[in-house]
Amino acid sequence: MIYELKLLSESDGPRAGRSPVRAVPAGFGLSYSRDHSKAQVLADGFGRLHTYLRISLVEHCNLRCRYCMPEEGLDWTPAPRLLTQEEIIRLARLFVQQGVSKVRLTGGEPLLREGIVEIAAAVGRLPGLRTLAITTNGLLLPKKLSRLKAAGVNLLNISLDTLRPDRFEAITRRRGLPLVLRAVTQALDAGYTPLKVNCVVMRGVNEDELADFAQWTQDLPIAVRFIEFMPFDGNQWDESRLYPYQEMLDALSRQFALERVADGPSETAKTYRIPGFKGTVGFITSMTENFCEGCNRLRITADGSLKVCLFGRAEVSLRDAMRGGASDAALLEIISTAIGRKRARHAGMQNLATQVNRPMITIGG
Repeated sequence: MIYELKLLSESDGPRAGRSPVRAVPAGFGLSYSRDHSKAQVLADGFGRLHTYLRISLVEHCNLRCRYCMPEEGLDWTPAPRLLTQEEIIRLARLFVQQGVSKVRLTGGEPLLREGIVEIAAAVGRLPGLRTLAITTNGLLLPKKLSRLKAAGVNLLNISLDTLRPDRFEAITRRRGLPLVLRAVTQALDAGYTPLKVNCVVMRGVNEDELADFAQWTQDLPIAVRFIEFMPFDGNQWDESRLYPYQEMLDALSRQFALERVADGPSETAKTYRIPGFKGTVGFITSMTENFCEGCNRLRITADGSLKVCLFGRAEVSLRDAMRGGASDAALLEIISTAIGRKRARHAGMQNLATQVNRPMITIGG
């Protein structure tokens, strides 16, 4: 069918938005005798089992989205301090062996990473992995889609905050909307259904396009997910620019008969269907109605730090541990300890707006 359309290492030095420096546990190069069951490694103190790992492949991006990257740019991590291809695959293997069933490759823009297809193929072959996903802005997707699908990528998210060319350029500081729309069409033609489209909604910027995105789902199997604007270092978050879930829902309900769809316990989106439409709309409500109780996600940044919470400042450098000679057992000890310290929920909207964190682009979407 054709569709139209470390906790950080001392070696990193000071960087804006970085967490306080702490050391990797002493002796991480030694083997540990403790028996790590899968539940023991991936479960936190609140009984949440973490089966979803997001790995950032690169910090750089070919867009400059205002909610993601500071206008003045960033002091990028030097390439030698980023995870190598071998290190990425090693960590993915280790987490999947412990019970992770879904891995998402992110960035920056992950399709800028040299060897992206080879990385995807190696991760996609891991026994026990059910879902290999990529989040992309879509600009490079038409050139790489067929190879990524052959490599085992079976889920795609495309980031798109507007359907208007002039507004696209204003938000991203770059041109390229026709390329993204082409990527959407080609992904649908390649069988990626439903195709997830992520839209960050900001008051005074694009909240007037909610209905346009919803209408898009009438004839196309697209899952549009409206995301509340979240604070990260350098993105000039302000509560006045937050367009909350309830207002989004009310605005769409005035034009469409929305029907709630049952979501799984670890789903981040509240999903609705419009009768007769092929796709769905959803709302990711991190700011006004957090979903921390069902969180099953872990993140590894491009420079190799494990973050157990998107909004948490605490990190531990798996890169430094590996380069210091850590065995798999020692890595599991570090990972288990970090997950065990995960808090019940994030600090809340007002606290998140003032606390130090990385810029979003250095965390990975």
